[in-house]
Amino acid sequence: MTVVIARHDLPTGPDVHEYVTQLDDYLAWEIGRLAGSTATIDSVFDTAVLSMYAHSVIDPRAAKAETWEAVVKAMQAGSAFFAVTGVSEGAVECRIGEEVRSLPAVGPLSTASAGSWLTAFWLAVICREQERMTQLCEIPLERLRAPEGEYDEYIYHWVDVLQTYWLRRPGLVEKLTAALEMSDPSVAQIAPRDLLQGILYPPINLFYHFVRRDVEGFGPALEEALKLHRMYWTLNEDRASDRRGSIALGPLAVACLAYDGELPVNVESEYIPKHLLQRSWLGEFPT
Repeated sequence: MTVVIARHDLPTGPDVHEYVTQLDDYLAWEIGRLAGSTATIDSVFDTAVLSMYAHSVIDPRAAKAETWEAVVKAMQAGSAFFAVTGVSEGAVECRIGEEVRSLPAVGPLSTASAGSWLTAFWLAVICREQERMTQLCEIPLERLRAPEGEYDEYIYHWVDVLQTYWLRRPGLVEKLTAALEMSDPSVAQIAPRDLLQGILYPPINLFYHFVRRDVEGFGPALEEALKLHRMYWTLNEDRASDRRGSIALGPLAVACLAYDGELPVNVESEYIPKHLLQRSWLGEFPT
C-alpha cells in the first residue's frame, strides 16, 4: 500500500515564474565570473540550491528538463565548492552547466563545513553521481569542522557515517549508533529543537532503516520524516512561504539510495519529486 504525503501550499503564480527566471539569470552571471575568481564560490552554491528549490515549487514532480538541469547545477556547484576549497594553488577542472571550467583554487573557507557538505553529498546522491560522492567522502572530517559553537558534535559523526558507508570503511554500525545518540535533543544543544526534530534528525533515522534493509520500517520512517518536514516548514507564515521547504532533501537522498538498492519506497510526495527519486532524467545530458 502506497502512502501519499501532501506538500504544503506554496505560491505558484506568475510572480514565481518571473522570480525563477531572474534567479537563473543571476546564477548564470555568477557562474560566468568564477573563471576569474572563486572567492564567491559559496554564494554560487547557495544561489544554485535556491534555484533548485524554486524550480521544484512550480514543477513538484520534477517532470521538466529545466528542473533536472537546476538540480544538476546545484550538484555541480556543490562539488566545485569543495574541490576549489580543498586546494590552495593552481586550478581545478569542474563542469558547471554546459562547460568544463578551469576554476582557481581558493583554499579553506569557513563555509565549506559539515552543513554544506551534507547538502553537496545529498545532491550528488540524488543525481547518482558516484564519482562526486566518492570525492566528497574522501574529504577529511577535520577539514569540515566549523568554528566552535556553530554545530553540535553529532553532525561530524553523521558525516563520518555517510563517508564510512560509501567508502565501505569498517565501523559503520558503531558510528551510526553514535550519530543517533548524539543527535538526541537531550544531548544536542546548539541546533534549535524544532530544526533538530523536523529536519536534522529524520534523515539519520531513515538511513538507519535503510542500512538495516528494514523493509517494514523504512516506509513508516520515510512517512514520518516527510510529516516532520511539513510540520517544520508550516510552523509560521514566513516558513510556509519559504521555497526551501519544497523538497525534503535529506529524506529524498536516502530514498534514492533505497530505490536504487531495490528497497520498497511505498511513499509518494511532492517533497520527494517522483522523477528525481526514480532517476527519470539520468543520462539526459552530460553532468
